[in-house]
Amino acid sequence: QVQLVESGGGLVQAGGSLRLSCAASGNIFGLSSMSWYRQAPGKQRDLVASITSAGNTNYADSVKGRFTISRDSAKSTVYLQMNSLKPEDTAVYYCNARRVVLTTAVRNLEDWGQGTLVTVSS
Repeated sequence: QVQLVESGGGLVQAGGSLRLSCAASGNIFGLSSMSWYRQAPGKQRDLVASITSAGNTNYADSVKGRFTISRDSAKSTVYLQMNSLKPEDTAVYYCNARRVVLTTAVRNLEDWGQGTLVTVSS
């Protein structure tokens, strides 16, 4: 199991910045990627940004040039630096960890954090 704890959410004015953190603990062997998703009220949960164990990054078109995902050297903590925030960025942001584990077979697993609320006022 992997435990994910998000922090850094809050209320910010449009044009402002926030940095979200996600700390992973537990069995992180086989961790292949960590990602940030967000879900606004009445909307589906969408991928915002991801980073692989090799350091490759991917961003949703809506946040390219404004958000940056990064990780620490141990690859157990990821960050989401959010700049030039817009009201449409308002959502609950969730941390996701993807693992590939070998037991009797190859297993692809996912873990989710509890989420942190980001509210951007206009």
